[in-house]
Amino acid sequence: MKLSLKITIVFLFLTFSSKAQNNPGFLISQNPMQDNKCTYFNSYFKNKPKEVGFSIEREGDKLYFIVTDKKWAINLFKKSGDGIAIDVVSKSRYACGQNVENAQIRGILLNPVFAKQLVKGFKPTRGNRFRTFVGIVPTEVKDDELEFNILFLNNKVLCRYQRIYNLESYPWDLLDMGAYLDSLVYKSKKITNNLDKFITKYKKLKFVIPFEKNKSQYLPEDIKPVYDSLRLTDFNIKKINIIAYSSIEGSLKRNLELQEQRANSIVKSMQSFQKPDIETEISSSENWVGFLNDITKSNYKNLRKLSKQDIKQKVTGQVSQDLEVYLKNHRKAVITLDLEKKDKYKDMTTEVLISTFNKLIQEDNVDEALVVQNSLFEKLKEEKSPEKLKRLNVPKQIKFVPVLNKTSMFKTILNQSYAKISFDELKNLEKLHPNNKKIKYNLVVLKFVIWRNKWQEVNRNNFKKEILNLKKYKIAQPLIDRMLVNFHIVKAEKDIRARNYDAKDESVEFIVDTYENVDLSNYDYLSLAQFLTYYSDLDEATYLLDDVVRTITVDEDLLFYYLNLTITNKYAVATDDYRTIMLNAVNMNKKRFCKLFNSSLEEGVTFQLLENDYLRKTYCENCIKE
Repeated sequence: MKLSLKITIVFLFLTFSSKAQNNPGFLISQNPMQDNKCTYFNSYFKNKPKEVGFSIEREGDKLYFIVTDKKWAINLFKKSGDGIAIDVVSKSRYACGQNVENAQIRGILLNPVFAKQLVKGFKPTRGNRFRTFVGIVPTEVKDDELEFNILFLNNKVLCRYQRIYNLESYPWDLLDMGAYLDSLVYKSKKITNNLDKFITKYKKLKFVIPFEKNKSQYLPEDIKPVYDSLRLTDFNIKKINIIAYSSIEGSLKRNLELQEQRANSIVKSMQSFQKPDIETEISSSENWVGFLNDITKSNYKNLRKLSKQDIKQKVTGQVSQDLEVYLKNHRKAVITLDLEKKDKYKDMTTEVLISTFNKLIQEDNVDEALVVQNSLFEKLKEEKSPEKLKRLNVPKQIKFVPVLNKTSMFKTILNQSYAKISFDELKNLEKLHPNNKKIKYNLVVLKFVIWRNKWQEVNRNNFKKEILNLKKYKIAQPLIDRMLVNFHIVKAEKDIRARNYDAKDESVEFIVDTYENVDLSNYDYLSLAQFLTYYSDLDEATYLLDDVVRTITVDEDLLFYYLNLTITNKYAVATDDYRTIMLNAVNMNKKRFCKLFNSSLEEGVTFQLLENDYLRKTYCENCIKE
């Protein structure tokens, strides 16, 4: 299943109190979920189709209620006393350094608009949506950063108070099973832009280099053991990203300067091992994540509850010496290398590569033909030209099975719509070499594509046996477990569509019990978390990511997905661990973190998150310039 990259999600939050503004023109239900006056509204919203969305749109100073389904909205406002009122909320309410009043109405309440006027006012607007006028922004706040909460009235009784959250969503897919070419290769897929390409030429390595206290220069001889351990003989470093961390004690300015010096000396040393220039990205920060994780093991765990500035004032002298056993581990560089495979054929054109390949096949030089084939694949990925593979002349002989297998799989790598063609080709190749593990594995990978896209009927029981039988061909158990997780993801999708909920629950249970056996990539974590959110419950998805997001090596997009998943949960954000997670996000991308607290109309989640004392404390500590 693929979701759009960014959507607006509507969540219900009821915050009723005994107070209201003077004569608002309606009554307030003290318990709307049980009040008989709200029964119809409660039921109507509970059964709202997922496809129906609504929000408030501002055009100049005019406000409109906008909805994707006009019929749904008209049926909502059935009685003359049914209607909408808008609570105009200003971000100034949450200014740091002042108390936030616990109030029923958070801003300026506009006069309600009732059913007759609402229904009559609905007019079509862009994107097959409909809108109706509901009020004008008050003059005194029109230049403020604003949000507009919706009060739904059922027969002049307030039954629903609703904020609108703008939460980011991401694409998701099956766990990456890779494909057997020369060896097992995986997709290079970024979370944010859903790039989907198999790595045959490039790979990425991430590792950590510890720093000695106060040491800023790292010479080639310091880096050589690390460089050698990476075994980069066949690769050049194309790009290096360094996030340099200092321990938290001492001057922030001095700490960041030291980290920049350390990072630059590492880059200089890495560059000495190769001629091509290395593209470089460097950032630095204090390692608050490591500190807050480790402090719980010490006699100073009470420091976790203090502000960062107060902690710095405490961690001096003897306290600093006592904590050095932890602080020494916080000085490090997290280094990510983008590697490019050395390619002696990279300057050849596609036409020359095809000719060279065919000549090598005629000469029975299979090993070199496989090398040329990889260079050709890279060219065809850039050109997006799978049809040129037809010009590769390879006899159907057992000695050419490795070449034929790669060619068939590469068609699907270039374009998934070729999966059925690749599958049929490999079934014929299987007859030539019945026990070839690469062919067996690739057939299962292709069958997943066919099954999920309903291109051919697939017998579930037989397919599951086929996955389990891969063990006979020495396919590693973790790879088989990954396929079994995917089997149950697809099965759950199909069971839920067939309303076979018990079978869906069994698949979800299997996935929860099995995924820990699988080495997950960042994209895998994201896909699995979104699956569990959609088909099971939020707790399982949160549990899946809890440990990952408290490490400084976590992928940025995965960390911010976790925040999206949890930041509206007032119980989650009240924990000490959540503060660690938020500071991890601050260290990784402060601007992106602070942007979460912008208006939902200005690419934030909502500034009304700042109603929560824990979130407001972190926001004010990290996002407001003193």
